[in-house]
Amino acid sequence: MWLRFRRDRTGMMSAVVVIFFFLVAALAPVISWVYGKDPYTLYGQDTPGLLNEYGYPVLPNGGVSSEFWFGIEPGLGRDVFTQLVFGIRTSLLIAAAATLLTVAIGIVMGIVAGYAGGRTDYAIGRLIDITLSFPATLFIIAFMPVVENVFVSPEEETPVWLRAVTLILMLTIFQWAGMARLLRGQVLSLREREFVEAARVTGASPTRIVFKELLPNLWTPILIQATLLLPALVTAEAALSFLGVGMIEPIPDWGRMFLRGTQVYQNDITYLVFPGAALVIFVIAFNLLGDSVRDAFDPKIKR
Repeated sequence: MWLRFRRDRTGMMSAVVVIFFFLVAALAPVISWVYGKDPYTLYGQDTPGLLNEYGYPVLPNGGVSSEFWFGIEPGLGRDVFTQLVFGIRTSLLIAAAATLLTVAIGIVMGIVAGYAGGRTDYAIGRLIDITLSFPATLFIIAFMPVVENVFVSPEEETPVWLRAVTLILMLTIFQWAGMARLLRGQVLSLREREFVEAARVTGASPTRIVFKELLPNLWTPILIQATLLLPALVTAEAALSFLGVGMIEPIPDWGRMFLRGTQVYQNDITYLVFPGAALVIFVIAFNLLGDSVRDAFDPKIKR
């Protein structure tokens, strides 16, 4: 698999881009320290001459200069480069946590449904159908204020950890069903194969059959789905923040950068370009990586 993947130039280039994004997210505090700025300080308001009387950068191209590499945010005057770097960190942490939970739940539910069969399969199958029928975005938009009202009093601000945990759980709830349905179909096919029947005849327990016979043959679809799921969740997190139910101030977030960019694009299009380009490059690279991983695992697939 590795030899086939290494010969795929598109896959290798995509892997380099994806690794670069992960390194930027992991080293965001170091990058901020070397750069000498952070995403929270209001540079435009603290330093005269950076913003005009309308709150827009005085310098052209959104205030891009040797001091502010990607310019400054209209209005508040925060540094765009550090906002983008820490925004990558925020989106990837939430999307990665939701992906891990989604894959774990999908594996358990899919294997149990496919291997047990009968009423268990029927019950899990109906639960999957119900979950997939929900309009996820609308439900999350409606549910987030309910969580805040239950756990946070009106006089207090919503804790950042509560919003992050709620987002991860909501994304997981509406994504696990697809993974479970895929694995259920795989298990239904595998459980009738000769090697599984041979394990049953030799007296192997169901636990041993699942972990020694079924699960090793499921890693390929699991890995492929995980590589395709992560960029989808990054986009979903950014969309929820854009709609006002994602991460809250002052935590940097790509979605809120998009929202602010749509408000000021007529006078400062530069502020919208940087997060847009970063998100497009990341999603395309990760999707191409997922396709390359799939082709490497299954050489019979022809594009």
